[in-house]
Amino acid sequence: MESINGSLKRLQTDHIDLYQAHRFDYETPLEETLKAFDDLIRQGKVNYIGVSEWRASEIAAALKIQDAMGYDRFVSSQPQYSMLWRVIEKEIVPLSEKEGIGQIVWSPIAQGILTGKYLPGKKAPAGSRATDKKSGANMISGWMRDEVLEGVQKLVPVAESVGLSMAQLAIAWVLQNKNVSSAIIGASKAKQVKENVKAAGVKLEPAVLKAIDDAIGGLAERDPAKGKSPEKRP
Repeated sequence: MESINGSLKRLQTDHIDLYQAHRFDYETPLEETLKAFDDLIRQGKVNYIGVSEWRASEIAAALKIQDAMGYDRFVSSQPQYSMLWRVIEKEIVPLSEKEGIGQIVWSPIAQGILTGKYLPGKKAPAGSRATDKKSGANMISGWMRDEVLEGVQKLVPVAESVGLSMAQLAIAWVLQNKNVSSAIIGASKAKQVKENVKAAGVKLEPAVLKAIDDAIGGLAERDPAKGKSPEKRP
């Protein structure tokens, strides 16, 4: 309650359209979390609620409680999703389609890997995220393998064949998933935003989707168990 009141004050507004639980909280009873969310809705401080990086089993458990108590249900899920990180496809997406939940995905260009600027056998460009320890170098390091970078380079002719930049192709790809409502794009320059939004509304034909899978499908992480929140602190 203190947190949202502080947010409303800083935002200079009296309500928040979408309020999401970032990561599953193993230290607080789920019933207590959901009651707090519902209280905020009843107080008019929140219109809709969602989650970020919850497993399918955790979302399902929450929906069961919300239905039993007559609470408003979650409407959104904010997971990581890209050509290289597909862990939501097996469990999260089917559950969400059934329950009326939309995905607001983050990192659609895999921290910049899918732009193609990182080349196999070459040092990362100066000033890029991979060289900045304060801006996600550790997170991107998992993709800085030659086999991944080689696969990404195979996407260059695919992007060119449909008149898209590599970043636009990556964003358009996530938007092809009918359960994805929106994609959160990171940008360090205004021109990147202007270019990347051009991916909205792009329809990728089946042959293009197959070419993408042929290039890097085998390199993608698909294990649902990898999409989990940090464990309870000791």
